Amino acid sequence: MSKKVAIIISPNWRDYAEKYLPDFIESLRGQNYAGRTKTFMADNETSDESFSLLKNIAPEIEIIRNKTNDGYAKGCNDAIRKALKDDFEYFAIFNIHTILEPDCLRKLVEVLEGADNIGLVQGRMMLYDGNPSAGSGCNKISSLGNKTHFLGFGYCEGYQEKWSGQAKNGQDIFYPSGSCIMAKREVLEKIGLFDEEYWMYNEDQELGWRARLSGWRCVLATDAVLYNKYEFKRSIKKYYWMDRNRILAILECYRVPTLIMIFPAFIAMEIGLIFFSLKQGWFKDKVRVWKYFFSLKNWRYILKARKRNQRLRKINDKDIAGMITGKIWYQEIGDWKLKLVNPVFQVYWWLAKKIIFW
Repeated sequence: MSKKVAIIISPNWRDYAEKYLPDFIESLRGQNYAGRTKTFMADNETSDESFSLLKNIAPEIEIIRNKTNDGYAKGCNDAIRKALKDDFEYFAIFNIHTILEPDCLRKLVEVLEGADNIGLVQGRMMLYDGNPSAGSGCNKISSLGNKTHFLGFGYCEGYQEKWSGQAKNGQDIFYPSGSCIMAKREVLEKIGLFDEEYWMYNEDQELGWRARLSGWRCVLATDAVLYNKYEFKRSIKKYYWMDRNRILAILECYRVPTLIMIFPAFIAMEIGLIFFSLKQGWFKDKVRVWKYFFSLKNWRYILKARKRNQRLRKINDKDIAGMITGKIWYQEIGDWKLKLVNPVFQVYWWLAKKIIFW
């Protein structure tokens, strides 16, 4: 019997639904999955106009209305919590700016059912080329799963490369992109949902890391194809969330000896980021990141989240370190300085992995 799947669309905010929802919902309606599905979505900073728009575009969606913009993580969680009250067995989270191939949902389910220890699955995300029809020939990769640098930076595997079968169906990835995650109910009930402190960015990284610590695998479904309209934009606000949240992730997920071991590299990176933030115009937000970690209230949260993650732990840092990389690579901001420091960090992490036994 086909599993019952709850579809979670990433939160609407302002004009997101008007721009992206018609194409997404059309592709969702065209899915050839035989099981029961129901769609949920949060409307952040809701209004009568936005609610009416959502109902006109997709009357089948169950909408959770949030008076304020509560961020990506909480908006998704609100929809997931609503769905958890029903008897759905799988939960598929899709970003509103994606378009699904007709068999995407079915292929995600097939991979998720491939082994008992598979907890989270991501589809093969391709970059959208402007043609919303399935099989339109989009051949550039958006994500083949996401990588984590040992200092917490997360980035998409294969981004902007041409797809040539370089990944295998069911292969392990460190964590799935928040734009496409399918999870088993028992996983979410065991490890919890997105950490809402992250607000946006890296919440998928922390969830995937938490799942791995709990003994679940995160894998890629190469035959489950979807197209991503997302484009990287140099946003000062984005740099703040990405920088703050990658530090949160390492503080919450590593054992203390690992944190001590990477501390010299962390300080070196912080010095480098001072110059980078000055050049890019977000030094004030870099200072905001530091100020966040000088707050006693925030440390109470960090210690609580860390306790949660460490209690779930079934996997040692030694066993997970092999999936963590020493290379940082953001294609849009990659320059000679990254090319210069990457070999240094790669050697540093290679040596650290030789030492880590805990």
